[in-house]
Amino acid sequence: MNSAQRLFVEQGVAATTIEQITAGADVAKGTFYLYFSSREDLLSALRERFALALLSNIQTVVARQPRDDWHGQLAGWAGACANGYLDSIRLHDTLLYETHSLTREARVDNELIDDLAALLQAGAAARAWSVDDPRFMAVFLCSGLHSAVDHAFMKEKRVNRARLAQKVEQLFFRAVGLIPG
Repeated sequence: MNSAQRLFVEQGVAATTIEQITAGADVAKGTFYLYFSSREDLLSALRERFALALLSNIQTVVARQPRDDWHGQLAGWAGACANGYLDSIRLHDTLLYETHSLTREARVDNELIDDLAALLQAGAAARAWSVDDPRFMAVFLCSGLHSAVDHAFMKEKRVNRARLAQKVEQLFFRAVGLIPG
């Protein structure tokens, strides 16, 4: 998977052959088929690994906050997601846009949205903020964050990560009825 990921990012999915992937991994071509039935199967595994790594990083940042620090947890979630996306934007684009695998369903039903919805629900239950529909709000916030990072990446020569994270955090706060601080 590491060989495929490196080659896909370097030369594109369409230009990368199974032979190149197996040569880069120093395994026989038959070994590839012991683990994956096709290139699409490999891409699916890489997409899942990407999403789980991003989610794990976000959860680590959120877990560092005190349990009753809802501002800190929400800010941590937003900042870690924005920075994680920036850190892996070339891989993200290769796995999702180049392969045209980003479906409408995947945009609104994924691990990141599930995790944010759970945080929003827990904060609402603790009366830290007011959110009528945590799932809907999570979809809205994730979509907005994604677009804001894309905007910064495309419009700025060098993305000011701290400023971007702060802007995203403030938007998250406003969306749930908190005063940005």
